[in-house]
Amino acid sequence: MLVIYHPPRKRVPPTDKLRVRVHALREEADGVVSVELRSPDGADLPPFEPGAHIDLHLPNGLVRSYSLCGTTPGHYRIGVLKDRASRGGSAYVHDQMRVGTSIEISRPRNHFPLQEAAAHSVLIAGGIGITPILSMLRRLRQLGRSAELIYAARSRAEAAFVAEVEAIGVAVTWHFDDEQGGPPDLRQMLQARPADAHFYACGPAPMLDAFESHCAALAYSHVHVERFSAPGQPAADARQAFQVTLARSGRTIDIRPDRSILDTLLDAGVEVPYGCKAGNCGACRTRVLRGDPDHRDTVLTPAERAAGNVMTLCVSGCRSEALALDL
Repeated sequence: MLVIYHPPRKRVPPTDKLRVRVHALREEADGVVSVELRSPDGADLPPFEPGAHIDLHLPNGLVRSYSLCGTTPGHYRIGVLKDRASRGGSAYVHDQMRVGTSIEISRPRNHFPLQEAAAHSVLIAGGIGITPILSMLRRLRQLGRSAELIYAARSRAEAAFVAEVEAIGVAVTWHFDDEQGGPPDLRQMLQARPADAHFYACGPAPMLDAFESHCAALAYSHVHVERFSAPGQPAADARQAFQVTLARSGRTIDIRPDRSILDTLLDAGVEVPYGCKAGNCGACRTRVLRGDPDHRDTVLTPAERAAGNVMTLCVSGCRSEALALDL
């Protein structure tokens, strides 16, 4: 009798998770709440840099990434917009989360770092995109650096943290679509700024697409973007099916069109750290030893994408017949 042993499937959570408790919930604008998180024992949470985010491991099993915007040392605060198309993340925070709720979070990660030595910084926030921008503004003000903010929202009622922005004391250009007849003219706003400035933008995808397009047309070289979700569209030459070789074990695994690299590896018993599974957190970032990855995340920089020696396994694919990974 032939007996074939299949090892149990492993679901490996991200490393270095922290247990925190919801200390405060506050309505910041129409559809936006802030959540203050503290350590259950009163100890300080690890420090973070402006632009950083954390992953919330929600009690309903979902993992969602949110930018940190808090100011109290040792505590974290996030802002959460209730997405009309929520699949359970923002809806849980708005409808079920309560003060005293105990949850796990990741340690802060930063894929949207602030260049503190820049002569001038132009920060652009669209709606809830103000969350990482808020901590950046405070830091630049603390350092005495030259900075300004362009804050766009559909209406004043939907603009969060307005009082806090005004209290920082930097120059702000406000734009509310309902008062000004439509979205802002980003190209006109951008071309009025110094070309050697550092430009940061966070907001909805259409705004960020326009921002990147205008910056490219204006030949601006210091451009930084934080997206809410991964683009997710495969390249025209992306493979439907391909193979992945794991360099450390020598195993070769077939990737089917309907399964991500990450889920396929997890099903095969390969231990891979992961978080959001949406291309936003970077927890499954892995070195590529051979092959041409098809990047579909929000984490990697343009230089990293061009180099092709690292990729996120949860959403990205392959443009060559095979990939060799440092696993």
